[in-house]
Amino acid sequence: MSNQSNGDTKPPCLPRNGLVKIPAQPNGLGSASITKGTPAVKNRLCQPSSMPAIISPALSNHSDLPISSLASPLSLATLAGVSSPSGTSVVGLNSSEASSTNEHSSPERAPGSPTERQLAVDEKILNRLFWYFSACEKCILAQVCKAWRRVLYQSKFWVGLTPVLHTKELYNILPSGEKEFVNLQGFAIRGFDGFCLVGVSDLDICEFIDNYPLSKKGVKSMSLKRSTITDAGLEVMLEQMQGVVRLELSGCNDFTEAGLWSSLNARITSLSVSDCINVADDAIAAISQLLPNLTELNLQAYHVTDTALAYFTAKQGYTTHTLRLNSCWEITNHGVVNMVHSLPNLSVLSLSGCSKVTDDGVELVAENLRKLRSLDLSWCPRITDMALEYIACDLHKLEELVLDRPGNTWAASIRASLSTVPTPCSAGCRYGSWPPCLPHPELLL
Repeated sequence: MSNQSNGDTKPPCLPRNGLVKIPAQPNGLGSASITKGTPAVKNRLCQPSSMPAIISPALSNHSDLPISSLASPLSLATLAGVSSPSGTSVVGLNSSEASSTNEHSSPERAPGSPTERQLAVDEKILNRLFWYFSACEKCILAQVCKAWRRVLYQSKFWVGLTPVLHTKELYNILPSGEKEFVNLQGFAIRGFDGFCLVGVSDLDICEFIDNYPLSKKGVKSMSLKRSTITDAGLEVMLEQMQGVVRLELSGCNDFTEAGLWSSLNARITSLSVSDCINVADDAIAAISQLLPNLTELNLQAYHVTDTALAYFTAKQGYTTHTLRLNSCWEITNHGVVNMVHSLPNLSVLSLSGCSKVTDDGVELVAENLRKLRSLDLSWCPRITDMALEYIACDLHKLEELVLDRPGNTWAASIRASLSTVPTPCSAGCRYGSWPPCLPHPELLL
């Protein structure tokens, strides 16, 4: 292991062109050469591709430090004995060789040194670092050690995220075969204020309320999808969960309009109902009478007619700014008349899939809803190019227009509409007040 000609010593176990030199062992056996392909995998000390991450044994008793499988792997030089931290023996070297190796080490720069271990759990650094990871990655990183979990479980890292829990994920099966509701304490520590429950029943919802510590006051948003909740379950949920202000019901076919009358309360400001077969005009009557503070209504119901859109009260006409009527097939231009008079302050409107609405309905919208910033007219087959002229002349604040024709077709329609617009337009839209959601006329002419 030494050079006789110049007296320079070589660090043990240095790789040379894939060849690893093993120092002489005290048992009297000579040195051996191990190259790639040798079955003795356990002796390949300096192969970086197969060497697992290594941390000091002193870390094994400290749960606040990162676990070895996620720690930074030691460098090849360190494994070769050039820079091994003090007090740490490299795998495959005996104690005497490890001690001689440590003489050439640099503790200040060695991975796994006390300084680096302190940096790995420094909360100030971690609080900035963890912003760069996705939600899925944060869930994994929280399992590294207690220190990382303590930082990651702050509510600021989970704002805007909604846990989605399916029925089978709500229970653990005990050895006896009985079901036990899962522990939701981890969600409570992170401060989740909204949940989406999929495929749940009345009993599942009651179990959730009993087992989630923040359910009574801390949950602001609840979404139930493809669930068998009944009128009784809906009433219990909204009675017990006093903090809910946003409610979504999708694909829930077991509750009726009577359930809405008995459960809805004035604190709800946002309501979404879709694919619920028992929702019709009377459901809209319940919504309009029981939700005076409603700001957003998303409705997808095949049986709602024009009459329902006249139920909204004067209070809702002032507070409601978002209305999405998706695939409400029975709504016609008469329903649009009722809507523009009941809800004159809308800023977001969707008539997507309202197949009976025509250009006349769009004209009513353009003339009466001057505050609109977003308008969705997709999947409305009776709307023609004429509707664009109404939009261009009257909806000066419009920022988003959703259409379902190819872009070139609409460009041609806009050119045709421009030819019919006076100079200047009676509404003053040529060209200074041209809606920003449409291509500027100079780009199309």
